[in-house]
Amino acid sequence: MVDITHKTNTLRIATAQATVQVSKPETIQAIQDRTVPKGDVFEMAKAAGFLAVKKTPDLLPDCHPIPVEYTAVNYSIENLSIVIELTVKTIYKTGVEVEAMHGVSVVALTMYDMLKPIDKGVEINNIKLLEKKGGKSDRKAVPENLKTAVVVCSDSISNGIGEDKSGRKIIEKLDAIKISVSDYSIIPDDKSSIQDKIQSLCNAQYQMILITGGTGLSHRDVTPEAVSELLDREIPGIAETARQYGQERIPTAMLSRSAAGFIKETLVITMPGSTGGVTEYMDALFPHVLHVFSVLEGTKHT
Repeated sequence: MVDITHKTNTLRIATAQATVQVSKPETIQAIQDRTVPKGDVFEMAKAAGFLAVKKTPDLLPDCHPIPVEYTAVNYSIENLSIVIELTVKTIYKTGVEVEAMHGVSVVALTMYDMLKPIDKGVEINNIKLLEKKGGKSDRKAVPENLKTAVVVCSDSISNGIGEDKSGRKIIEKLDAIKISVSDYSIIPDDKSSIQDKIQSLCNAQYQMILITGGTGLSHRDVTPEAVSELLDREIPGIAETARQYGQERIPTAMLSRSAAGFIKETLVITMPGSTGGVTEYMDALFPHVLHVFSVLEGTKHT
């Protein structure tokens, strides 16, 4: 199965549709009057759909087992057609469109099975996905020409000892969502160097500054403190989200220190110096954190 361990839980919704076509008005009447010999067609088919949704990963090899938190089946009659809509909801890492389509297919097939003794002309048509929410299709577009800088804080790397990997990982992750980095720099891990670099980038009207390194527990790790002193508006939820994401994967993420917020109109986020830590931060925050720029733009017009 596809690896989804790096994804975060979000509300996922999918609605699928199928049509059952009968050949005579008497069939529709029998369904409405609940006189079909095999029982109440609508209720039996609905129950079958519920079971099908829950059993989807048992039948489709690449489908992940998920916590199904809501399923609903609705019918509408249009002349000799019965239109079925089935909706599935979950809060999980992957979508539920396959569950919805499988469920609505079984609802239609159950109706076919129950109706064939009284109508040999029943057909199933137009099984399709009507709508899905909560995945990539819901993401807002990345702001165009987002002027971005990546700053690596490390005494050893700035002195030519060792190679930067965490900054390169940030650039790689940004490139995947079509954000180019205009400034990539490596500086010593001391407060004055960090603050001078940030202020110069803000003066150059950079919109986003991502800083890696200097977030450990040693007294020499001063990046969060250096950034916090400059922030005009702190956004605690950014660090909280990244820490929670990391702790679900590595218990020691509880020790992570971070700072995030705006300096005037520049978003600044500090991240760990390890490749693994910075990867977790990027997976936890992006592209969702970019919504702050839409909010910021909206406040300019209110």
